[in-house]
Amino acid sequence: MSLIQIKELKKNFQGNEVIKGLNFKLEKGKCIALLGPNGAGKTTTLRMLSGLMKPSEGSITFSDAKKDGDIRHLIGYLPQFPVFYEWMSGLEFLQYVGKLAGLTSKEAKERSLELLELVGINDAKNRRVGKYSGGMKQRLGIAQAIIHRPQLLLLDEPVSALDPFGRREVLELLEGLKKETTILFSTHILNDAEEVCDEILFLHNGEIVESGTMEELRERHQQAKIDFIFRKKTGEMESALKNHSLTQSILVNGNVISVFVTNIEQARKEFLKLIIENDWHLDKFEVSSMTLEDVFMKVVGK
Repeated sequence: MSLIQIKELKKNFQGNEVIKGLNFKLEKGKCIALLGPNGAGKTTTLRMLSGLMKPSEGSITFSDAKKDGDIRHLIGYLPQFPVFYEWMSGLEFLQYVGKLAGLTSKEAKERSLELLELVGINDAKNRRVGKYSGGMKQRLGIAQAIIHRPQLLLLDEPVSALDPFGRREVLELLEGLKKETTILFSTHILNDAEEVCDEILFLHNGEIVESGTMEELRERHQQAKIDFIFRKKTGEMESALKNHSLTQSILVNGNVISVFVTNIEQARKEFLKLIIENDWHLDKFEVSSMTLEDVFMKVVGK
């Protein structure tokens, strides 16, 4: 069942159209990634969905919105750089935002204690927020975003500023929260989206260029791929592999050249022969399926 439907959503800033007619819908009980590079329009899109920014054109329709159009009770929102009252304890902060959300003092305290346990920082509930680690603050931020039990949780780059430990903590939390609410989170970290999301929206230059589940994306874009890891990459080998008759396209990442081909068996034989003849120092090669990064690079035309 559809929770929210977006039609022809646009946003202009000083005559510059940064969001160019988005059309998509979010289903209840899903975790969806809004995936795109920095500057793609992810934050602007989330701010419009949350009601913090008015679209220039288009519509955002919630299935359970109030008659007066108020959607605040439906949405929980965590910005990319959340701000806390750092002199408060975690428990005090959650009780405070709970009351702002319309809970009674008793309800705010009960819900705060419940969420502190859920997000895994109950042991630090009486510690000042200023003493929290980055991962703990993100957990607290997610707790405040869902204290009023919203139907949609919007998270703007929730792990981009965290160290590996904090990032892992938050991703595990999102995995559990999928059971309770619909989640839409923006990210430019492809592995995060692939790990926890049910569906993916690719945003590029203010447009949705592809969408679907990981299985659907792979099925639509699947190509045979060979990854060559060289001790030292040269322009000569890159050019030779790129211009080979069996090559459809290549991706280059440091000393790794990924080649998408039409005939995997023939390509493997001919490419290895080419590498041996030219004495290119190959450390490793492997045949693999397309990753989310491969799909993204293909659909944005890079």
